[in-house]
Amino acid sequence: MEYLMAVKIFLLGLILLTCSGAFASDNPSPLQDFCVADLKAPVLVNGYVCKDPKLVIAEDFYTSGLHLERNISDSCGSGSDSPRASEIITVLQGTIETGFVSSNPENRLISKVLKKGDVFVIPKGLVHFQRNIGNGHAVALTAFNSQNRGVVTVGNAVFGSKPSISSDLLAKSFQVDENVIHQLQAKF
Repeated sequence: MEYLMAVKIFLLGLILLTCSGAFASDNPSPLQDFCVADLKAPVLVNGYVCKDPKLVIAEDFYTSGLHLERNISDSCGSGSDSPRASEIITVLQGTIETGFVSSNPENRLISKVLKKGDVFVIPKGLVHFQRNIGNGHAVALTAFNSQNRGVVTVGNAVFGSKPSISSDLLAKSFQVDENVIHQLQAKF
C-alpha cells in the first residue's frame, strides 16, 4: 500500500515538474501596463528608462509615418541573428527574398521569395537575411515573439569584436589568407 502511494506521489511530482518548464520558457509578464521610453534621459545598459506614467499621452503610442515612402535600411544588414526570439515577416508590397541557415552540421539554407501577402517565420537563434529583389520598393512588417530579441550581426561579431579575434585563427577558420582577414577587420 505504501509502495503504491509512493509511486502516485512520484508520478504527480514528475508531471508537475514537466509542466513547470512551460511556464518558465516564456517572457516574464511586464511589471507595468506600459513603458514609454524617456528619450531625454541617458541611455542605460538595457536602454532608456520609462517615462513617468502620469506624463504619458496618446501621442506616445501613435505614428502617422507608415504610409510614407522612405528608404529605411535594416541596421543589422544581411546576416544577423536574433538569439532570444523568432521572427515573422509579412510582405505588404514588393518582392523580398528571405531565408535562414540551419545549425551545424548541415548548415542548410532555407530561403523563399515572398510577394505581397506572403508570410515567413524565422526560427529563434538562426542566422538570417532579407533583401528587396524586386524592381520597385518593398514594404514588410516584422514582429518578434520577445520583448528583447537581441541582435548579433555576423560580420560585426566575427570581424569587429573588441578586442579582435586573432587574425590567424580567423584565417584558419575561413580558410583564407591572413591579409583577407585584415581587410575584413578594417571594414568593421
